[in-house]
Amino acid sequence: MPLRPVPSARVRLAAATGVLALAVGACSDGSAGGELSAPVVSGSRTPVTPSSGATATSTPSSPSSTTGTDPAVTTQSTVAQDLDVPWATAFLPDGSALVTLRDEARLLQVRDGRSPVDLGRVAGVEPGGEGGLLGVAVSPTFASDRSVFLYTTAARDNRVLRVTFEDGKPARQRAILTGIPKAGNHNGGRLKFGPDGFLYVTTGDAGETDRSQDRSSLGGKILRITRDGKPAPGNPFDGSPVWSYGHRNVQGIAWAPDGTMYASEFGQNTWDELNRIEPGKNYGWPVVEGKQQRAGFVEPLVQWPTSDASPSGIAYADGAIWMAALRGESLWRIPVSGNRAGEPERLLQGEYGRLRDVVVAPDERLWILSNNTSRGTGGEHDDKLLAIPLGDLT
Repeated sequence: MPLRPVPSARVRLAAATGVLALAVGACSDGSAGGELSAPVVSGSRTPVTPSSGATATSTPSSPSSTTGTDPAVTTQSTVAQDLDVPWATAFLPDGSALVTLRDEARLLQVRDGRSPVDLGRVAGVEPGGEGGLLGVAVSPTFASDRSVFLYTTAARDNRVLRVTFEDGKPARQRAILTGIPKAGNHNGGRLKFGPDGFLYVTTGDAGETDRSQDRSSLGGKILRITRDGKPAPGNPFDGSPVWSYGHRNVQGIAWAPDGTMYASEFGQNTWDELNRIEPGKNYGWPVVEGKQQRAGFVEPLVQWPTSDASPSGIAYADGAIWMAALRGESLWRIPVSGNRAGEPERLLQGEYGRLRDVVVAPDERLWILSNNTSRGTGGEHDDKLLAIPLGDLT
C-alpha cells in the first residue's frame, strides 16, 4: 500500500500532482551518510500558517551541515496551526521536526518560519478512538541509517514501524514490533530513544486492566527494544521487551542528564501520576492508583486529581519535568532530582486549551502541541504547534 498525499479538510493541502510511494518492505539500513535533504513531495505542501512574524515560503529551507537551529532564538512563535489532531513531535538532525496527525495518519515536516511540508499518509494505519498515527522517534544515527520510528494503530493491533528515508522523503516501511493490544482508548503510543540508544515504547492496557500485571502481555507496559524490534540487551526479564509494568496508560517519557527516567501516567477516576521508572519494577495498576504505600508497588513521585492533569507528553529541561496536560489544559513544571520531586507549578492554564505533547527544541525552546480538535472546544486556527522560550515560563 503506498503512502500518498490526499486532500485534507483541516490541513488544506494543495491538489496532489504526484505520489509519494512508501512501499511496505525490508528497510535498507546501509544508505549513505548525511542529513535529511529538503523533502521533494510534489503537490503536497500545506499552506499552514508559519511562525508569527515570519514570511511564508513555498518550499522548506535546505538543512545546514550543523545540527539544530539558531541558539540565539528567544522569541515565542506559532510554528504551525490548523493542524488536525496532532499527536507527537520529534526533531531531525537539520533542526526541522516531524509531527504526526493522529486521525489523518499523516506525517508533516515543520520548521519555524517555513510552511510545513506534508510527507504523506502512512500506509496501514486504521485510526479509531484514541488510536491512529501516534508517536514518532528519530534514530540517533539518522545521518547513516535514515530511520524514523512510528507508533501506529493497524487493523488488529498497535505496532511500531521503522521508516527509511531516501532522497529526503519516506521510501520504505516495515513493522518491527506487532501485537500491542489496541482499543478505542488506552493505546499508549509514545516513542523515544533513551540515552542508552535503545527505543522505549509506552503502551496502555487497552481497556483490559489484567494485561498490566501480565508480563507476557505487551499491554500496560514500558517496552525497551532494539532498532530491529528485538528485546534490548539488559532488559530485566529474559527474552522480553518489558522494561516496567503495572501501567494503565503511559503517554510521556523523558530522561534527566544523569539518566533518571520519568513517565507520566493517566489515572482512572482519582489520581494521575508522575513516576520515576526503574527496570523490572511494578507500578501498581490496577491494584493501586496514586500513593497508597503498598508492598511490591512503586509509588508515584507526584499525583494530581485527574481533572487537573490527564497527562500526555513530557520533557526534561532546566532541572524540571515539563508535562502537557489534556483535561487540565495546562503545562505543569515539576522540579526533580533523582527520586525526589518539588512542588509542581501550573503554567499556561487555559491559554491554549488541551496540551498533548512538549519537546525541547535544539534552540532550547519548548515546542508544545495543543489538542483541541478531537475533544474540548477548539479555538481559532486550532490545533497549534507553539515554540515558547523557557524564560517566558519561569
